[in-house]
Amino acid sequence: MRALAVAVLLLATPAAASPQIVVLEPSTPLTLGSVTFESGRQVAFSIGIGSAAFRGRHDPPDVAWTVSDRGPNIACTQALAITGVPRERICAAANNGRIYPVPAYAPTIYGLRLDPERGVFHVFDAIALKTADGRPIDGLLNPLTVATTETPLDARGRVLAQNASAVDAEGIVRLADGTFWIGEENAPSILHVAADGRILMRIVPAGTGADFAGAGYPVFEGLPALLARRFTNRGIESMAISPDERFLYTMLQNPLANPDARAYQQAKNTRLLKIERATLRVVGQYVYQLDDPQSFRKDPSNRQSDPRISELTALGTDRLLVLERTDGTTKLYEVDLRAGATDILASRWDDAATRPTLEQSNDLVGAGITPLGKRLVFDSADHPQAPTKLEGVAVLPDGALFLINDDDFGITGERTVGLIVRGLDIRTTD
Repeated sequence: MRALAVAVLLLATPAAASPQIVVLEPSTPLTLGSVTFESGRQVAFSIGIGSAAFRGRHDPPDVAWTVSDRGPNIACTQALAITGVPRERICAAANNGRIYPVPAYAPTIYGLRLDPERGVFHVFDAIALKTADGRPIDGLLNPLTVATTETPLDARGRVLAQNASAVDAEGIVRLADGTFWIGEENAPSILHVAADGRILMRIVPAGTGADFAGAGYPVFEGLPALLARRFTNRGIESMAISPDERFLYTMLQNPLANPDARAYQQAKNTRLLKIERATLRVVGQYVYQLDDPQSFRKDPSNRQSDPRISELTALGTDRLLVLERTDGTTKLYEVDLRAGATDILASRWDDAATRPTLEQSNDLVGAGITPLGKRLVFDSADHPQAPTKLEGVAVLPDGALFLINDDDFGITGERTVGLIVRGLDIRTTD
């Protein structure tokens, strides 16, 4: 086990010290098992528990909750490198295929107990997501007709059935009553989940409910219809809740493909939604502008679609931490919805006929829109001990943050690592 690591470096101003970071590893291996592909290559998978993180004010001080996504999955473009089988063979059954080597895996909520003195975290609970009658679901893609989707394939390239109840869980909060709200990437959607993992309700974009017929739990069309224009695999990866539990917040991982994929590839403007929990009404919508991809110092690129949003964490009502990342670099920004940003809810920017679309608009000032202001509070490029793909953030009682990475179930050899970060310039309110 890697030894406990604490880094204390100097900031640009000599009088200030950088954040203190403690690295946590799992106290027991997070092992899912191995699969042998037709090439003879055997790949050992881990359990990827770090797609999101949360700690509520009612939780014990050393406890955080995380969630896994849909399970091990391999893009056909990665097939040869990971499985040893050429794409032309393993993905022959579907041009838009994605390989699911462990198709029965159920997206799962995990309870963690943090032990910084020993440099570990302990998994004390695992709650699989289930239908209303208690059957575990899987992550094998919904049979979408409004939004784009992919075809699931097994480890031998055979087509798997899509599943109306399937969930790609990517964001999490836990309420005082023990229930959870989860952000979901594929539909995209948000879900209310009972303490035992049963899905109580799934909220999807207007006009898409028929795609979830037979899901095994209630489905409600409560999100803006335009969200179905998310680019494939770039839906909702975030979920936050105000301290009084009155409001939920979520953000699109990337700008919409609105009106087309070219707009998604070039756009910086993505949408943050504020939802009144009692009524499930969207009561606010704000524009968040993604950074220039060259500014992500561990893996700069020229592709504007590389930066994405993977987490929101509430610091107070309408004050949020936003996790903006690429595959190699993670930044945390503080935003305040009350600090002059334009609420574009129910405006022409929600009309599919508007041209140019919000996503195509480079001059927001000329369009009468003030985007959310951003204040950088953490950049993983400053901390070599930080793993790639940090996706989960939880606020601890002393104002420290718990960060955790998504290791993609170990398909490329990565493993889950947690960080406790102290000394950041943030404050919680309410």
